[in-house]
Amino acid sequence: MHLGRIEAEGITGVRIDRRSKRSRIQAISTFALAAMSLGSIAGCGNTYRPVVTSINPVGPAAQPQRFAVVISNPGPTLPGLVTIVDFSGDSVLITASIGVSPYFLMLNAAGTTGYTLNGDGTMTSLDISTTVQTRDVVQTTLLANATPNSIFSDTTSLFITEPGRTAVAQLTETPPPPSLNQEFPIDPGYTPVWIAGYSGSPRAYVVSQNNTPGARGEVAAIEIASSTISTKIDVGINPVYGVMTSDGRRAFIMNHGDNTVTVINAQTNQLDVVPTPAVNPIPVGNSPLWADLAPTRNELVVANEGDGTSKGSVSIINIPLCSTAALPGNPNCDPNNPIDANGFGQVLATVPVGVDPQMVAVLQDGSRAYVINKADSTVSVVNLTSNTVTATIPVPATPHPTFLALINGTPTGKVYVTSPESDQMTIIRTDTDIVETTVPLQGKGIMVRAQLP
Repeated sequence: MHLGRIEAEGITGVRIDRRSKRSRIQAISTFALAAMSLGSIAGCGNTYRPVVTSINPVGPAAQPQRFAVVISNPGPTLPGLVTIVDFSGDSVLITASIGVSPYFLMLNAAGTTGYTLNGDGTMTSLDISTTVQTRDVVQTTLLANATPNSIFSDTTSLFITEPGRTAVAQLTETPPPPSLNQEFPIDPGYTPVWIAGYSGSPRAYVVSQNNTPGARGEVAAIEIASSTISTKIDVGINPVYGVMTSDGRRAFIMNHGDNTVTVINAQTNQLDVVPTPAVNPIPVGNSPLWADLAPTRNELVVANEGDGTSKGSVSIINIPLCSTAALPGNPNCDPNNPIDANGFGQVLATVPVGVDPQMVAVLQDGSRAYVINKADSTVSVVNLTSNTVTATIPVPATPHPTFLALINGTPTGKVYVTSPESDQMTIIRTDTDIVETTVPLQGKGIMVRAQLP
């Protein structure tokens, strides 16, 4: 399929008729008189030269080309679909088939390749392109009984958590298709659920739940350079999710079972020693399950699920490291090997949002956070300066949403919302905080990811 192809056509068939001799003489006389007239206007010795100056229309700069990538499920026995949606035009650019019953989507750090986990025991990989077709989708059969549940993409490897095998698989990304390199065993009695890392960081952390109810979970550090497990660290009860800062210095683990966030110093590969009066793990709202970073504010925004029947919340945590600016107030700071600055780990606010929040995403400028609320089918907009909800946006076309992605932009960014109950994806403008449109998916919306330039 070729999108936007334009074919130029030559202009043919133009005929110039002969004039009679008399007509030509009249035309020449007329032209001579006109030339003399122009010469008298221009002045002696000047030659008239017509000048054409084009005036281009002035308008806003074009939005950079970026895509929202969505996976959907048209039925339990049918191949799933990946749909690429244009950021600037809100239009479906192309759709291709993937594995049966897809349930997880991840993009690599560059946003050029997508990976899906599918209910038929396969992983599919594809180029994020407006020309991708089903024939271009590559399928990898995973190990038996792996029942994978998450993917982490580093610069050269893929890491897949395999609760069915109590392991983490490392796959080599190139050349395609991805192929198994090795498996890292996880301690017996634990179930791996997530990998907290940042592409290019020295290590990533496998988050595992303890199979004994009420017991603490653990994280295992994968050393990227050596492809080994180096350290195992106890965290809170029933950890479900984790994020790492883009500088690779801190990792934060959401402990759903004891309402805390564990902080790991990824430089020392140990639990972080946060400054008084903060503690580690950090108490937050009821049942934290997702988080996003606000780097411009040095804050972590945590979505707390609550009990599923009443309002949940977001907890906003201060997480500044030492810097030159922090030195006057904290003489122990070393900007070359940052420790926590004063105020690190303090909960600045816990803001009520909708019922049963599932995810949160922060605008790049740190001004607002967007939270999807599953039970009441809304999106809450949290102002991170005032720490208040400034808008509650109904998304009736996407009832009981479970996933969102955010693309920043000027004059507007966009929030993409999907639900496994709807074949429509809702798009919200961030300049007005209203629903702009919905996009058909040809299947129930499972997950959406944002591709950056």
